[in-house]
Amino acid sequence: MKLANKTIVTEFLLLGFSLSEETEFCLYVFISFIYVITITANMFIVIIIKSDRHLHKPMYFFIGGLSFLEIWYTSVTIPRLLWSLKTREKFISPGGCMAQFYFHFSLGATEIFLLTAMAYDRYVAICHPLRYLMIMSPKVCAVLITGSWLGGFSATLVPCLQISSLSFCDGNQIDHYYCDLGPLLSLSCSEKLSIEKLFFCLTLFIILGCFLLVILSYTCIIRTTMTIPTAHGKRKTFSTFASHLVVVLLFYGPIIFMFVRPRTGGLMHVNKKVSLIPSVVTPLLNPIIYTLRNQEVIRAMKKTAIKMNIFYRTGKCVYNQVTAKKNTQI
Repeated sequence: MKLANKTIVTEFLLLGFSLSEETEFCLYVFISFIYVITITANMFIVIIIKSDRHLHKPMYFFIGGLSFLEIWYTSVTIPRLLWSLKTREKFISPGGCMAQFYFHFSLGATEIFLLTAMAYDRYVAICHPLRYLMIMSPKVCAVLITGSWLGGFSATLVPCLQISSLSFCDGNQIDHYYCDLGPLLSLSCSEKLSIEKLFFCLTLFIILGCFLLVILSYTCIIRTTMTIPTAHGKRKTFSTFASHLVVVLLFYGPIIFMFVRPRTGGLMHVNKKVSLIPSVVTPLLNPIIYTLRNQEVIRAMKKTAIKMNIFYRTGKCVYNQVTAKKNTQI
């Protein structure tokens, strides 16, 4: 619709991956399977950390917070992608598009801040072990978690408001499976240089700033680890931060490639594929990485599984007794 030489977009078209119907169905089944496992695994991590008192420690508090965040982060884009793959319905309203943009980038920024807080936690645990519980008190942990969420949702508020006020005159087709910045700006005929500069500066400050803090933390951690005299001590210390380091590399690698470089239209289709790593792959791998290398979490998982099995058997026994009693009365 055009009004006063401006185009009013009533809906956007998310092009997605533009595959054949058979290929899209296979992709739908594959991503659905990963999504269900991701949500289940992360919810299970949150439940066992909350229910097992042996895991009420700062490190597991942050792991539970990360798993809780991953549930929401992957749910911002993946259900909409699955709906599009199944029904081939690719339209999204401008309001829905802006909401998806805001929550996707806000949760992404929150994860960056949270991973930085987790790096600080590992730094204190290894470099200042005698003061660890005093420094990383429950109050400090709560402040770091809350600050990560507030910082993430505040950082993207201004760019989102600016984008929502743009006029769009170059069609409504977004070459992505979610509302990303580059494809949105390419459709606008308004002045957008200031938005690009603001968003680039924000991503540069958040991503590289936090990444440098993580690198600084691990430089101190590795330096302290190398001073441990025994090989067994070094391996034990390394095991306490190796999982977090792997998660950091998996998350930071794709987002640095996507955002910390000049924007060029030729690489938008590459961004679309690379973005599947932080949106689909990383939320699935995080609970696996943290559980496979952590004996305390594995023991807690076994205890939780035993409790659930006992609860199931007890409930089944009660149900059978009630059913038998009713049949006897009849």
